Amino acid sequence: MHKQLLLGVEAIGQGAIDGGMSGVYAYPGTPSTEITEYIQENKLAIERGLHSKWSANEKTAYETALGMSYAGKRTMACMKHVGLNVAADAFINSAITGVNGGFIVTVADDPSMHSSQNEQDSRYYGKFAMIPVLEPSNQQEAYDMAREGFELSEKTGVPVMLRITTRLAHSRAGVDCKAVLDENQTAMPQDARQFVLLPGIARRRYKSLLEKQAAFVKLSEGSKYNNYYEGEEKSLGIISCGIAYNYLMENYPEGDCPYPVLKISQYPIPEEQVRKMEAECDEILVLEEGYPLVEEHLKDFFGKGTQVKGRLDGSLPRDGELNPDLIAKALGKDTSTGPDVPGLVANRPPALCQGCGHQDAYEAMNEVLADYGKGHVFSDIGCYTLGALPPYETINSCVDMGASITMAKGASDAGLLPAVAVIGDSTFAHSGITGLLDAVNENANITVVISDNESVSMTGGQDSSAQGKIESICQGLGVDPEHIRVIVPLKKNHEELVKLFREELAYEGVSIIIPRRECIQRASRRKRNLKRHANH
Repeated sequence: MHKQLLLGVEAIGQGAIDGGMSGVYAYPGTPSTEITEYIQENKLAIERGLHSKWSANEKTAYETALGMSYAGKRTMACMKHVGLNVAADAFINSAITGVNGGFIVTVADDPSMHSSQNEQDSRYYGKFAMIPVLEPSNQQEAYDMAREGFELSEKTGVPVMLRITTRLAHSRAGVDCKAVLDENQTAMPQDARQFVLLPGIARRRYKSLLEKQAAFVKLSEGSKYNNYYEGEEKSLGIISCGIAYNYLMENYPEGDCPYPVLKISQYPIPEEQVRKMEAECDEILVLEEGYPLVEEHLKDFFGKGTQVKGRLDGSLPRDGELNPDLIAKALGKDTSTGPDVPGLVANRPPALCQGCGHQDAYEAMNEVLADYGKGHVFSDIGCYTLGALPPYETINSCVDMGASITMAKGASDAGLLPAVAVIGDSTFAHSGITGLLDAVNENANITVVISDNESVSMTGGQDSSAQGKIESICQGLGVDPEHIRVIVPLKKNHEELVKLFREELAYEGVSIIIPRRECIQRASRRKRNLKRHANH
């Protein structure tokens, strides 16, 4: 055993390696990205030849990991919460097929939306799929759950979800690392037909999943991650989930919480321990990061009408992250607040990096669109989404990955012309290709701007799956080669870029404009690395 100082995401990566994992599959997305990056740079993972290359999107990542599990190896799929939406089809059905080698799906939720479109709580997906969910309260548990989660998956025969949130993902603590387990041998199960979800087989597999539910609850009852701490003051019982347990105990640094506390870090909810609290306590306060999953369950669970407090009754805010002060207020404790931030300290909204190629594309686009008025540009998710803010204020939508092309097509179908889509190179590979196929099949009157900075820049500059392939993909889908236009977005090329936009916006059909210039942050890192290697 040895100790390391690790971020929560790094602890998960190390735990998975030490747990005998053979491959990780992921698409970058804050706050989950560093799990895969840590594995990519880990010496033991490299020596073992563990798979750790990025996938095109979360769906392909999940399905590929599922294939590795079917073949008997231990595997992990990593994504942020909205990425699980993309992988949901495979995720839900994999609970019915079951697994062979241990399979952990690690999902990083982002309460308060630090870098996301919503505050989605992935525990609901775990409940929907009817699989065990692990929710660590600290970095040590994150490591242990990743290391031991494969065994739990193999024992139950289903995928296991490991759910974390931003604060745990990006905070550090000492972690005791344990012995490294061997990888599984490659071998399909005796009955490989369990993976074939034809109706007759699917019905049997679904019955099997339902029959396992009582066993999952029993596992939660006996889990070392679910603990009942006795308290003398029975007027209130506290249920704290995952990292919320840490926030609670920060209010009792000596460990002297007077109330009974049930810490839940493995689901389904441990019913016997909950009923014990119901029998002992007058009221119950539920502390959980995200949606009120446990609170809603308990309101239906208790027959005698025990009052349940939490996010639904206003004891805690309905949105945003929890913190020790919010929990202190819910407990009726005095809290101190610092002085207001002086008015002279202005907010500093995010902005495109100085010298970014997206800037030059938006300046040219705005000049041409001035003839048409506002409300013609549908954007995707990436650095270029900052084009919604001053000084550009170019784009008019941002919903989900790949939606720009399909929304532009819908607007064009509605008669809004010109209809422009802005999408990045990585997002195009992630989920823009099928939308472009729809547009080509109907010869939609849209202009698609694939702003190519040759990387997944907003999450750290990872390689884009589309790199070097965009023109051939577009041509293969049926776009007229004469209307696949590539240009370098630089100030000196402004007039040429304006001319190109005018021509393609006037074209009645599908046209592609590819402003291509390497992300300046990635270019800077590349040059520094070259210089460093040259010096060595």
